[in-house]
Amino acid sequence: MQGLCAPKNTPTEIIDKLNKEINLMVADANFRGRLAEFGNAVLSGSPADFGKLMVDDSEKWARIIRTANIKPG
Repeated sequence: MQGLCAPKNTPTEIIDKLNKEINLMVADANFRGRLAEFGNAVLSGSPADFGKLMVDDSEKWARIIRTANIKPG
């Protein structure tokens, strides 16, 4: 997973502007195609969507690591 993050206290209007522009960029077929060449899937959405994705993904991998009893080497 890849995404763009900003510092914690970034003003909402800046976050909203970045989100709008990034969503426009990832809607471009050429951009999506170029990323697909590298095996990347493109998702767009809100900052809240990305935050939920990050939390869900972290929880998923934590469960896998615990279940598999994976320890640092």
